[in-house]
Amino acid sequence: MRKLVYALVATALVALVGCVTINVYFPEAAAQKAADRFIGTVIDQGAAPAGAQTTPPPQGEGNPPPSAMLLDLLVPAAYAAQTPDIRVQTPATEAIRGRMQARFQNTLKGLLDAGAVGFTRDGLVALRDAAAVPLSQRAQANAAVADENRDRNALYREIAHANGHPEWEAQIRETFAKGWIERAHTGWYYQDASGAWKRK
Repeated sequence: MRKLVYALVATALVALVGCVTINVYFPEAAAQKAADRFIGTVIDQGAAPAGAQTTPPPQGEGNPPPSAMLLDLLVPAAYAAQTPDIRVQTPATEAIRGRMQARFQNTLKGLLDAGAVGFTRDGLVALRDAAAVPLSQRAQANAAVADENRDRNALYREIAHANGHPEWEAQIRETFAKGWIERAHTGWYYQDASGAWKRK
């Protein structure tokens, strides 16, 4: 009799898990907020915000109800999805941030101010007008653009992986692309949705 009860309970649990569909949506608002903080520390040369998150967010206060604990045990992502947030600070992203801040201060800001470089629609930078850069400095400008794009690609990938959702990389890139353009200073160039260069 006891074996029959165990078999029925096990079958019910398998059926429950099989029927549970968990949709983890990209937390767009949280991503925009995180991107804005990160971009601000690069463009405005500030330090990481004091309230910046370095660990995953708490899953709530107090003890969750037993049904949530059981569901969390069976499908851990279900309970975590209740508090959508996005993690941007990891050792890798902090190293990238440091390189981007130094590069921005030493090279990119001048190139952006001169109109030689602009923000692309896909979250990168591009040499828009090589003639705006003296011939003796073009190799340095090209190297800065290549290094910046390598770091940006690594940043978007790292944020997606740090949040346990590598499939979010394209959405993170899109969110950051909008953020870079929104934070651009007056006179800087950016690409619109069609890829045409515009001046802010």
